[in-house]
Amino acid sequence: MTCSNCGARLGDAELTIVCLCAQWCGTCRDWRPVMDTLAAANPAWRWRWLDIEDEAALLGELDVETLPSLLVARGAQVLFFGPVLPRAELLGRLLDTLSRQPQASSGLPEGVDELWERLRRP
Repeated sequence: MTCSNCGARLGDAELTIVCLCAQWCGTCRDWRPVMDTLAAANPAWRWRWLDIEDEAALLGELDVETLPSLLVARGAQVLFFGPVLPRAELLGRLLDTLSRQPQASSGLPEGVDELWERLRRP
């Protein structure tokens, strides 16, 4: 089954999608309804909205240069980290591709893996 909004496949390998944003960022605010729609259409995936100012302690040494930035992971592996425009079809294609990606991404900015480890802790 696929998402009618973005074409992402429902039930593919479980992903976690984290949007790193800031309340003052207009593009981040544009992302929120896109993420909410995709989250509702893909309930098997975990979604998190992380305000980099409200939750600055989680970032550690990670310098987020472009807002919003997405972190997409499966299990202990970060599959993607970077900015994506707030368009459902772009995010849908990205998540569809990542849901089938067998291994972690290489060349991630310093601190991304550490952020993911902090986010995974209960």
